[in-house]
Amino acid sequence: MADARSRTPYVLPLVADARPGSANGDRPASVYLYPGDWLASADPLVVSTVLGSCVAVCLWDRETQSGGLNHFVLPYASQVDGAPCRFGPSAMEVLLAKVLALGCERRNLTARMFGGASQFAPTSERVPIGAQNVAVATRFLEEAGLPLVESQVGGTRGRRIVFSIATGNVSVKNL
Repeated sequence: MADARSRTPYVLPLVADARPGSANGDRPASVYLYPGDWLASADPLVVSTVLGSCVAVCLWDRETQSGGLNHFVLPYASQVDGAPCRFGPSAMEVLLAKVLALGCERRNLTARMFGGASQFAPTSERVPIGAQNVAVATRFLEEAGLPLVESQVGGTRGRRIVFSIATGNVSVKNL
């Protein structure tokens, strides 16, 4: 996880069907990702999180069938903060570095992005936090040369996402 102060993800067996091809029918572990955290794994985990104006980016390597995701809260840090993965640029850098450290190759990575809702009435004075979060993640992916293959961002409602590291699939439920 992000650092020693982070919460350890809560791991439970899934209620859904077992991963196809698993030798003994074991179900992959289910992990909940909290705001400001990230996860990268080669294990067939199923990771869920709930997003409002926050953004989650899932990176997946089709060759190694591994990847990870982050859940960042704000586009930029306004002061020194002990939780750098709460902020877009550092959360994106950490996620990419950790996924590459797993043995994933940049040329095989695809990205999916979720969240960035505007949960409050927009004002003409500033761009909503959700839209700023989306812009930060989009800019990072473009500069890193990572293709964005799915994006469900914006709107006024939160989302619950479930990312299967084994398949790269993400299911989304609007809240």
